[in-house]
Amino acid sequence: MPIETDAEVRNVLRKQTVAVVGCSSTPGKAAHEIPNYLQKQGYDVIPVNPNADELLGRPAYDSLSDVEEDIDIVDVFRPSPEVAGIVDKTLERDDIDVIWLQLGIHDDEAVARAEAAGLRVVQDRCMKPEHQRLIASA
Repeated sequence: MPIETDAEVRNVLRKQTVAVVGCSSTPGKAAHEIPNYLQKQGYDVIPVNPNADELLGRPAYDSLSDVEEDIDIVDVFRPSPEVAGIVDKTLERDDIDVIWLQLGIHDDEAVARAEAAGLRVVQDRCMKPEHQRLIASA
């Protein structure tokens, strides 16, 4: 069952390293603005985008498999049909605790696989307003 309570979301938001799959270089796009906000809030944001060399002042990785640092949260800004493959890449690692699927992104089968493997999943929520509501305002 995906994470749904405020207490559970708050615990997730206390983690520090966020790999953003689908991070964008385009100001105004959610896939740029949300990671930028998270970075300004002190999160260690790791951009994952095979079409960019650098994003948010950091080297961008082609895939989760290429990220050398430990990751706490995988934040997904890719279409729902790509979630299964992202979950597969996540399950190849042993350092990730949470997969966060942004607003409008769903894949119940992939979520079930991730949860069966011991990962926590947040689905169809945006990290920025959740952070503003549960952490920044606290």
